[in-house]
Amino acid sequence: MTKEHSLNHTREQISALDNELLALLAKRRDLSLDVARSKEVDIRPIRDTQREKELLTRLVKQGREQGLDAHYVLSLYQSIIEDSVLNQQAYLQGRANPALQKQQYTIAYLGARGSYSYLAATRYCERRQVTMQDLGCKSFDEIVQAVESGHADYGFLPIENTSSGSINEVYDVLQHTSLSIVGETTIEVGHCLLAHPGARLSQIKTVYAHPQPISQCSRFLSHHPELKLEYCSSSAEAMEQVFASNEMTVAAIGSAEGGALYQLEAVEKELANQKINQSRFIVVARKAIAVPEQLPAKCTLIMATGQKPGALVEALLVLKAHNLNMSKLESRPIPGTPWEEMFYLDLDANLSNESMQKALKELERITRFIKVLGCYPCETVNPTQLSNSQLMIEPTTSRTAELNDGNNDNDSSIQTSHRRWSLTQKPQLTQITHGQLAIGNGQFGAIAQLKLTTDSQDIAQQAKQLKEAGFQAVLLTGIQHVQHVSPLLDEVKRALHQFDLSCVFEIEYETELKQAVGHADILLISGKQMHHKPLLQQIGSLHIPVILERNTMASVDELLASAETILSCGNQQVILCESGIRTFNDAVKPALDLAALVQIKAMSHLPIIINTSYAYEPLNETGIVIAAKQLRADGVILPFMPEMGNVDEQISLHRQCLSELYHKHRLV
Repeated sequence: MTKEHSLNHTREQISALDNELLALLAKRRDLSLDVARSKEVDIRPIRDTQREKELLTRLVKQGREQGLDAHYVLSLYQSIIEDSVLNQQAYLQGRANPALQKQQYTIAYLGARGSYSYLAATRYCERRQVTMQDLGCKSFDEIVQAVESGHADYGFLPIENTSSGSINEVYDVLQHTSLSIVGETTIEVGHCLLAHPGARLSQIKTVYAHPQPISQCSRFLSHHPELKLEYCSSSAEAMEQVFASNEMTVAAIGSAEGGALYQLEAVEKELANQKINQSRFIVVARKAIAVPEQLPAKCTLIMATGQKPGALVEALLVLKAHNLNMSKLESRPIPGTPWEEMFYLDLDANLSNESMQKALKELERITRFIKVLGCYPCETVNPTQLSNSQLMIEPTTSRTAELNDGNNDNDSSIQTSHRRWSLTQKPQLTQITHGQLAIGNGQFGAIAQLKLTTDSQDIAQQAKQLKEAGFQAVLLTGIQHVQHVSPLLDEVKRALHQFDLSCVFEIEYETELKQAVGHADILLISGKQMHHKPLLQQIGSLHIPVILERNTMASVDELLASAETILSCGNQQVILCESGIRTFNDAVKPALDLAALVQIKAMSHLPIIINTSYAYEPLNETGIVIAAKQLRADGVILPFMPEMGNVDEQISLHRQCLSELYHKHRLV
């Protein structure tokens, strides 16, 4: 047998196995629907995370016995479980709304075939095994009009992106429609530079794109200033422009999947600023839907609070009192009413839930206007995780399990009365001061977050603007991306001190600590390193203020335990930082945990600040910052992104936000 013949034979065997695997996956999916049918009768929740954990633990162990990597098995079955959960949800949702079930739906979306909205709508219909009659629209208003008039059954509207944030135009459209939100879906956005087959990047002179992808790919475009940008109403229009041209010098930004519909190929891939780039879409229809109680549900509502100090906080405390988690808060101007804003909230709750109904009645009493935009199933499936011991298949003692579960209330390691962070240990609130920055014990500090660049003159100019806007310190991120760090950090520190701004450096990797010490006035330990005990012990041996950021998956107890590690090594200048936690509604973008803020203030003397840079759309966080201050937060970190353009607008909005913080909403 020749080598070629042997290779072909092996490939045939692999293909046969692939066919068997696909058949087994299809059978497994059918069986998961049988599970959904039984849950419909028993009214049990879709997910049983304890059973999922037991299943994954068993499969990982069996996989290792077969020579398979534990993480490979875990990742594979997390995807299978996600598919099973979403299919069960779609089945039960259809059963709860039989009058709305059809074999074909007309879907209105932005752009033409190949746009991201088109891809999202296609996958949504495929999940429900229905045929899609597509209706491309030129604007969000046109989408809404198509559904309101009955020309379309559903409309797909992009509401937010993990890179560029919320899409304000859609929020504004939602103010003026009677349509209800009946669903959501999230898709991966893989931006590519698409051109005619055979084209090279060096040939491209003009790029067609929608403003959102241009914003999301700003880093790539900044490295190619020679490219002329032409704005389009959608990614599909951009691809159509290139398809209609026979020039090898034109390209579009879009998905490889969409580009294939226009016979375009990817010249460059992964253009987005963030490696993980996802867009969330909401589905709107003329009638609201019923959501079965065993499905994870989300409610979206809009409200206008009164023009008085603490009005927003009063509304948020209603949600806290009824144990309702708010996963998103956005504010938008009310047309025709200067300086007043409408608030959009996403709540993890079913509208039929008793707590939700009571909360709505209380909100109706204290707000000027409130309206539920829709209740719909949440389609974000957080993967069930295994501990390191489970991944390694190590025996776990009952004592270890007890500690891991956090249920050992009697253990001396978690006795709050003996903890250095505890109010019982130190009743006097801690205040951290450096230069003009004061945080804690009634003092509120403002820090601007800025990406470190190699041009110290740019930073000097930005420092002047930030000082004038009202900041007292600048947090610089991205040390790992800069060569010849030490001389640059000296220049940056001098530039900031020239304007009486304290210099804060983020430590995202352990190797950055040595570079930052000696240049920084304050260190910020990234949430990724919150559990890195040796690093925390090194920080504890330093005599420099440190901001400890909470990990997105960490509890309040774990954050305080990490603070204790630093305090126990001698460094008493610790500031806690809440930057957002993972929720069931968004696997990528975190949500600020204001309940944790209240909890920490009741337990600890340490100051705590919030960082809006990851959880909220830049420049649209004033409402949540004011709410945090009135909940006794000691400071705020706000993003400043010159690379995104509109520098003057950013400075103006930050100045306005800080002005409100220091004057209109001063705590008594």
